Amino acid sequence: MPVEWMTQLIDAVADQTGAYPFMVKGVVAVVLVCLLCGAVGALVVGNRMAFFSDAMAHCAVAGVALGGLTAVVAGVGPQDPRVDDVILPAAMVLFGALVGVGIVYVREQTTLAADTVIGVFFALAIGLGAMLAAILGRVSAFNAENFFFGNLVFVPYAQLVYLAGLVLAVGGFLLWRYNGLAFGSFSPSLARTRRVGLRLNNYLFILVLALVVNLSIRAVGALLINGLLVVPAAAAAQVSRNLRQMFWLTLAFAVGSGLGGYFLSTRFAVTVGGERVPFGPSGTIVVVTVGVFVLSVLAAAVRGRLARRAGPRPAL
Repeated sequence: MPVEWMTQLIDAVADQTGAYPFMVKGVVAVVLVCLLCGAVGALVVGNRMAFFSDAMAHCAVAGVALGGLTAVVAGVGPQDPRVDDVILPAAMVLFGALVGVGIVYVREQTTLAADTVIGVFFALAIGLGAMLAAILGRVSAFNAENFFFGNLVFVPYAQLVYLAGLVLAVGGFLLWRYNGLAFGSFSPSLARTRRVGLRLNNYLFILVLALVVNLSIRAVGALLINGLLVVPAAAAAQVSRNLRQMFWLTLAFAVGSGLGGYFLSTRFAVTVGGERVPFGPSGTIVVVTVGVFVLSVLAAAVRGRLARRAGPRPAL
């Protein structure tokens, strides 16, 4: 039923605007994914989890392969829509959550550096994916190019329903736990003295991050999702004065870059052999976010120079 509602909504918007339904679906996918990445991006950067989130995106390779193995064990046929709409997303989210929790747990129980632990789990995920890749090809119309680089135009309607529900869930989670998460990223020692549940917050945030990463991959791609998670937040960090400003600026930069990049990908193309070849929308979006980051660095440099020229304010 939710899938039918989403289909009817997009068709109605397309009729009203005169646009193609697949274009409207692409815009909806961009807004939903950018809202999700922007909402958690400030916390990813604040907690120095850029490499961690990138590893989780690559671990989706194993999640997809395990989903294919699950379909084989369950006896689900290769043409069954449940494989792509239910089994594969569920396997990706579950495996991503297990990997995230496993990384944190092993890091707590050993003296290994965080990047070393992440590298071990990264190797496990890629190994599992390569080991089970042949099985996945027998039970699903898996497209490696779409998986790694995304396909905003042809995102399934069921995926949009998942993303819309996740936007509401992540919004509720941040209303509930954001202050504690931000406090812990700013000063963990001070947060402990105030009895903030840092460990619980970390595990909950990892689960949320696993959901965001794995459910957004279908639209943006495994190789590009980390760009949307990290770059807008890095740009916001250059020009914001506090954590609250950083959160809202990250959200604005992510959504603005997403819509701007998607628009550019539909308007510009390169002619190759007489054929018009458009830019990839997901890649264009990430390039635009990097452009926003460069502008934020320049703006921060100009602001710092002006502040130095002005000198200290006289005491009253």
